[in-house]
Amino acid sequence: MGTRLVNLVVDAADPAASARWWAEALGWEVTLDTPDEAAVEPPGPDGLGLPLVFVPVPGPKTGPNRVHLDLASASPAAQAAQVERLLARGATPADVGQGDVSWTVMADPEGNEFCVLSPR
Repeated sequence: MGTRLVNLVVDAADPAASARWWAEALGWEVTLDTPDEAAVEPPGPDGLGLPLVFVPVPGPKTGPNRVHLDLASASPAAQAAQVERLLARGATPADVGQGDVSWTVMADPEGNEFCVLSPR
């Protein structure tokens, strides 16, 4: 019997701050904010996307993520605009050894890598 994914859980030094950052980055909503976890979900009942749940961890991130998020872009101009918007919100460029690729690798304020994809 199969099952389904219901959340993607992300370790965070400050779960509430991470949830707020990702909610604004994705245009989603913070749906849970407790001392033990914070969550963001796509807006509306038909929202597409896997909810992100942020949980506290005792120390800082020390290595590259083994799983990362890929954000879609509708056009090269939209990709560039999304990268600029995320940089203005506190994302930073990241080098994970990607070389010369059509997507942009970035990190959120806690150092979690993600990609802004070229149109697919």
